[in-house]
Amino acid sequence: MAGKESEKSGKAPKKAAAKRVTTKPALLSGGNPQIAKADGDAPVQAYIAAMPGWKSDVGRRLDAIIDRTVPGVCKAVKWNTPFYGIEGQGWFLGFHCITKYIKVAFFRGLSLSPLPPVESKSKDTRYFHIHEDGQFDEAQFANWVRQASQLPGERL
Repeated sequence: MAGKESEKSGKAPKKAAAKRVTTKPALLSGGNPQIAKADGDAPVQAYIAAMPGWKSDVGRRLDAIIDRTVPGVCKAVKWNTPFYGIEGQGWFLGFHCITKYIKVAFFRGLSLSPLPPVESKSKDTRYFHIHEDGQFDEAQFANWVRQASQLPGERL
């Protein structure tokens, strides 16, 4: 009879509090966050927030350097990897989590100077790995980002 008492008293009946469900993205092999494909900064930030442990801090640094170096950079998450590109020119960089490091891919890395240190099976791509100490030459990374952003990107 609580409903009738509510009607008589003019008070609305109490509703059960809605439970708010916040689930973290699943971590795939190597701790790579599983994020749905989407364009824009929000899915990239969701990916970075879901990166495990020390990798999240490094992800924020990478994203900030890219934003500073390439104002207006386009972002997206595809295949559980954040991508950075120039509108109408394609994607120049992506990164994802590997068990012991973060793998940064420069899709036209063979055209960068100096070359990023790690070869790829893809002839144009070069990789740069960042390990748990999180140390890397940020000025050199920004230089690679600047150069890569000026080259034709990958169409994915």
